[in-house]
Amino acid sequence: MASFEETKAQIIDLVNKQVVPGVSFGFINSSQTQKYTYGNKSWVPEITPLKGDELHDLASLTKVMGTVPLVLKMLDDKLIDLHDPVSKYLPEFKDDRVELFHLITHTSGIKGFIPNRDALKCDQLIQALLTLPVTDTFNKKVVYTDTGLIFLGLIAEKFYKMPVQDAIMKYIIEPEGLKDATFEPDPTRCVPTYPVNGKMLYGIPNDPKARQLGKHCGSAGMFATLDDVMQFAGDMLKPDKKFLYHNYTQLNPGRSLGWDVKPDGSGHVLFHTGYTGEFLAVDYQHQNAMVVMTNRVHPNQYNQIFLRRRETILESFLNESK
Repeated sequence: MASFEETKAQIIDLVNKQVVPGVSFGFINSSQTQKYTYGNKSWVPEITPLKGDELHDLASLTKVMGTVPLVLKMLDDKLIDLHDPVSKYLPEFKDDRVELFHLITHTSGIKGFIPNRDALKCDQLIQALLTLPVTDTFNKKVVYTDTGLIFLGLIAEKFYKMPVQDAIMKYIIEPEGLKDATFEPDPTRCVPTYPVNGKMLYGIPNDPKARQLGKHCGSAGMFATLDDVMQFAGDMLKPDKKFLYHNYTQLNPGRSLGWDVKPDGSGHVLFHTGYTGEFLAVDYQHQNAMVVMTNRVHPNQYNQIFLRRRETILESFLNESK
């Protein structure tokens, strides 16, 4: 039975080396759960200790904890088919080759520059996204973007007649019993990220598109505690999730439905990250999981050391999970 001592030491070292202010993390090992909190909640404007029950800006973990499960529910309910063209639901998008499958596996090839993107209002940004071109990587290469999950969220809104974030709360988060996960966090419970226009973000999404799109953003915007993400990780180890542990693209590196697949595209481990410093790995074969939650963007979002260390921590988890 794995103890994850080396991986635990590497995670704690992120704080000891001042790569991040603090970290809340945990492991699931054959249904046994261990959770740890180490370091601080903030460095500026003052040092405050991390307690472990704070809400973290999940950034792109929103995709796999919210929008992907909502899409899977729509598939189960026969509302959609993965091979439906995107234009069937979003007629403003003109390329009929691109299917829902390409959106959820990041193989759509949709890419492009949006002038003054961060200054656009919600409707303006949606229209700009819908007119982005499909590049020659279409169906040939996994290129991770937010656009695919934003489109899937907009498609979900067509069926549920409500903003995608409301649908995620009603049909995914509340039924799963994730008691603190929310898109409307209490700022006093949140770890900070970094300053925007001179004001530190507490309970406001770090992601500019999430701030612009508000409730219509399916790619980011959720906040949750370590307990919430640990519970979600445990659910991902259940037999009804086994179908996700597969490289659906047959590319290398490949992709499952919404998830990165490790190691080497084999698919027995699912992995996903959030820009703000969160990451999650679930190993179905060995019934192990790892959740790491930091605010690596505090107080400076350009923290490249963390990104290198994250890969080392994942490698350690994969080795110790065998």
